[in-house]
Amino acid sequence: MTTTSTPPTTTGPVAEPPDEPFLTRFRTPAAFLLGAVLLVGVAPLVLSDFRLGLLAKYLCYGIVAIGVSLAWGRGGLLVLGQGVFFGLGGYAMAMHLKLADAAATGQTLPDFMQLYGTEGGLPWWWQPFADPAFALAMTVLLPMAVAALLGVLVFRRRVKGAYFAILSQALAAALAIWLVGQQTTTGGTNGLTDFQGFFGYDLSDPVNRRMVYLVIAVALLLLMAGARQLFVSRYGELLIAVRDSEERVRFLGYNPANVKLVAYVVAAGVAGLAGALFVPAVGIISPALIGIVPSIGFVIGAAVGGRASLVGAVLGAIAVAWAQSTLSDAWPAGWTYLQGLLFVVAVGFLPGGLASLRTVLRRRRTTDGVRTTKEVTT
Repeated sequence: MTTTSTPPTTTGPVAEPPDEPFLTRFRTPAAFLLGAVLLVGVAPLVLSDFRLGLLAKYLCYGIVAIGVSLAWGRGGLLVLGQGVFFGLGGYAMAMHLKLADAAATGQTLPDFMQLYGTEGGLPWWWQPFADPAFALAMTVLLPMAVAALLGVLVFRRRVKGAYFAILSQALAAALAIWLVGQQTTTGGTNGLTDFQGFFGYDLSDPVNRRMVYLVIAVALLLLMAGARQLFVSRYGELLIAVRDSEERVRFLGYNPANVKLVAYVVAAGVAGLAGALFVPAVGIISPALIGIVPSIGFVIGAAVGGRASLVGAVLGAIAVAWAQSTLSDAWPAGWTYLQGLLFVVAVGFLPGGLASLRTVLRRRRTTDGVRTTKEVTT
């Protein structure tokens, strides 16, 4: 005697079929290729020199967001002091450009030092930056060295959370205050500006300024490609594990302090490179660009776009920078409040940023479908 059994009926919604392997495999390269075409091929053709210069500025903020996505989005480190590393890279590049401009006119001192009457000649810590190779190396290595020193002191003592955020923000405030006080050697509140050349190229030439934009765009694309490989590597998975359960990672034999230190140092190097590229693109670096408010702005951009998503963080940083340039002119007194409101909304109501909006809506539809099915069955 044979019996037949009827298959059980499902009460929940049928799951959507997974994406095809072909589409999954080539989705990221296709998106990267599209971004490269838009940034390198389309933008220089359709944008004016002024708009292209603004886009170059925004892309520098996007580069900073790559490091923020690594340290905060993947590692859970709320880095509120990225302005420090951005400024160190920017000042390293600016010092070299100032010395190169002075040498081109047969002078030994930059123009602002001659104006302020700096005594004793060129300061000793300025002299090595006359070498272009040294200056380029310092734009990345100096921020990384400062981050490594701070990271060792902080992470080895298991300082985390709000305490780490406050320490990093205090470092940004301290650097800005120090720069303001060094009027004769750093330009004080005015900073360093009025650069004439960039490694032998005249920055007043629109063709050369477009070349600077292309350098920034290519740097952004390469850093995004490298960061993505780091995200999907074994270290990227370990960094997420440290963020979610630090004690379990320590129990498995890894040192969470070293894992977080690597992310923090890499993020600092990326921010330093962004600051170095910012200088020829915008033509200025000053304490107002590296203090507490700019550091918070870097984090807000990544939070709005989606700090855990590399593309979301970069697009969010670019969008917030564009909004700041656009709205601050029409509403200068209220932009700071709007910036804070964006951060509160992103953290409190959409922690994953705009990049997670699709997932949130899909989850809500699934929940509503399950609730409707339960009501029908009951």
